Amino acid sequence: MRLIRDWFRRNFSDPQVAILAVLLLIGFAAVLFLGNMLAPVIASIVIAYLLERPVQLLERLRWPRLAAVLVVFLAFLAGFFFLLLGLLPPLSRQVAQLLQDMPSMILSLQDLVIRLPQEHPEFISEQQVTQFMAGLRAEAAAYGQNVLSWSVASLVGLIYLGVYVILVPLLVFYFLKDKDRILSWLASFLPAESSLVVQIGRQVNRQIENYVRGKAYEIVIVAAVSYAVFTLLGINFALLLAVLTGLSVIIPFIGAVAVTVPVGLIAYFQWGLGSELALALGAYVLIQLVDGNVLAPILASEVVNLHPIAVIVAILVFGGVWGFWGVFFAIPLATLIQAVLDAWPRIPRQDEPARLTPETPRRLKA
Repeated sequence: MRLIRDWFRRNFSDPQVAILAVLLLIGFAAVLFLGNMLAPVIASIVIAYLLERPVQLLERLRWPRLAAVLVVFLAFLAGFFFLLLGLLPPLSRQVAQLLQDMPSMILSLQDLVIRLPQEHPEFISEQQVTQFMAGLRAEAAAYGQNVLSWSVASLVGLIYLGVYVILVPLLVFYFLKDKDRILSWLASFLPAESSLVVQIGRQVNRQIENYVRGKAYEIVIVAAVSYAVFTLLGINFALLLAVLTGLSVIIPFIGAVAVTVPVGLIAYFQWGLGSELALALGAYVLIQLVDGNVLAPILASEVVNLHPIAVIVAILVFGGVWGFWGVFFAIPLATLIQAVLDAWPRIPRQDEPARLTPETPRRLKA
C-alpha cells in the first residue's frame, strides 16, 4: 500500500494534474462511446483544420474574418461537389466492374494453383492444393453473400452519404466562422488554474494541425501521382488503385504492404506473369519509397517523431476501438499521450534527482 500511496503522491499531488486526468478520461470516453455518432462532427473538425490556414492567410492581408471564411468556404464547396460528382461516379463504376470480374479472377487463380504441383512439386503438394481450393470455394460462397448484403446495405449507405453531404459543409462553415466563440465557450468550463491543460492543449493542437494538414496533402499528392502512373501503364481500375494507394499513407508501414496485394493481383489477371506485371509492381514500390523517404518527411517535418513500435501499437489499439477514424488519428492520439507524459508534473522519489522542467521554478516557488 505504501508503494501505491507514494506513486499516487508523486504523480497526482498537483491539482492541475487531477484536472488534466479528468479531461482525458472524459475525452477518451466520448471517443469510445460516441465516436460513431459524432463522425460527421469529427470529419467537419478535420476539414476546418485544413481550411483554417488559408483563412489566416487572408486575415493577414487585412481581410475581415467573415469575408475570409466565406471565400475559403465557397472554394471548399466547389472542390467538395467536384469530388462528389466528378470522382465518386467513376470510382463507384470501377468498384462495380471489379465485383463483376471477381468470379473470373477467382477461376484464373484456381487454374494457376492447380498447375503448381505439376510445375513445382518440391514446394507444394496436391493435398495442399486441395485444401486451398476448398477454402477458396468457401470464400467465393461468402463473397456472393457479402455482395448481396452489400447491395441491400447500400441504401442505408446512401442515406448516410446524404447526411454527410448536408451536415458536413454546414458544420465546417460554423466551425470556421465561430472558432473563437467555440474555443472561449470550451475554455469557460476550465478552472481558473489550468495552465498545464492550456500548455498541453496548445502543443497537441499544433501537432494535430500539422499532422492533419500534412497527411491530407500527402494523400492527394500520392493519389494523383499514382493515377497518372497507373493510367500511363494502362492497368485496369487505375482510379480505384490510385485512391487505395493514396489512402494507404494513413497507415504507416501496414498500408503500403496491404495495397500491394490488389495492385499485384489486378496486374497479374490483366497481363499474367511477365514484364508488365514487374513494371506495375516496380512503379508502385517506387511511389511508396518516394513517399516514405521524401514526401512524408517534408510534409510532417514539424510532427513529433514516434518510435515505429509506438505507431503500430497506436494504429492497432485506436483502429480496433474506433475504426477508420481511429486509424487516421492514431498518430495524433499517440502524440497526445506522449505530450501528456512529457509535461506530466510529479514529485521525484527521494532516491532520484529532481526532474527539472520549465514549470519547475514556478511550482517550487508556489
